[in-house]
Parts: sequence; C-alpha cells; structure tokens
Amino acid sequence: MWIQRHFQLPAFPRGFHLVTRPVLEAVPEIADLHIGMFHLFIQHTSASLSINENADPDVRVDMETYMNHIAPEHGLPLVHTIEGPDDMPAHVKSSLLGAAIQVPIQDGRLAFGTWQGIYLCEHRNHGGARRLVATLHGQAK
Repeated sequence: MWIQRHFQLPAFPRGFHLVTRPVLEAVPEIADLHIGMFHLFIQHTSASLSINENADPDVRVDMETYMNHIAPEHGLPLVHTIEGPDDMPAHVKSSLLGAAIQVPIQDGRLAFGTWQGIYLCEHRNHGGARRLVATLHGQAK
C-alpha cells in the first residue's frame, strides 16, 4: 500500500518545534499499517526536519543556540543577502539538518525510540507556514 498526503504546518517562530502530533494527525493511515516506512519531506530551503529529544524542551533551546553558532547571521561575508540576514544562514542550517526524515512503521505506530519526536526546525525569523509531503509505504494490518 502506498499513501501520500500533502499538508501544511502553521507558522512557527524561529527555533526548534516538536510537531509529532500534528504530523501524525495529517496521516492517520499509519495506524492501518502492520509494517512499513514513513517518509516526511519539507518543501522549503530555509527550514528543516529532524528527529530528536521529545521530553525536555531545553534541548530545543540548545539546538537553536548551537545552530546559530555554526551558521551565524553576522560576521561572515555573504553574497546572498537580498532576503535578509537570516536567509543565507537558514539555507546552511537546512542543508546541515536536511529536508526529510524517514521512520519505520511497526504495528500501526512510528517505531521511535523512547525519547524521540519530529522537529520542525524553523531557521527564519518569519518563515511562515510550511508545506510538507508525507509518504507511507507498507503492508496493511
């Protein structure tokens, strides 16, 4: 069975946001699969997706701190500046973290580890709503 859903997440402020729940709500068919794969792709170049800690919100704050240290908005000679000082660093962060994640499906659920969840990593100060494509492939229950 193959299923694909296009959906949108609302605008989030800059930072790392746990979005597991709204993503799962967009693809309820996961519950119908015994075994399979879940692929999630973000259709933007200044935001990214990641799987990381879902319990302690301090991790999300620290992730933003580290990424800003790796790709600062000021102090480097940038050529692509037409969209503002946060845009080119956002592209770098997006390339480092990636535009997609993949998670196995097991018995109708994503086979996450105990403390894992899906992050929307918003790298722009005002990124706006973000479009995503979820693709499921697997064996029905």
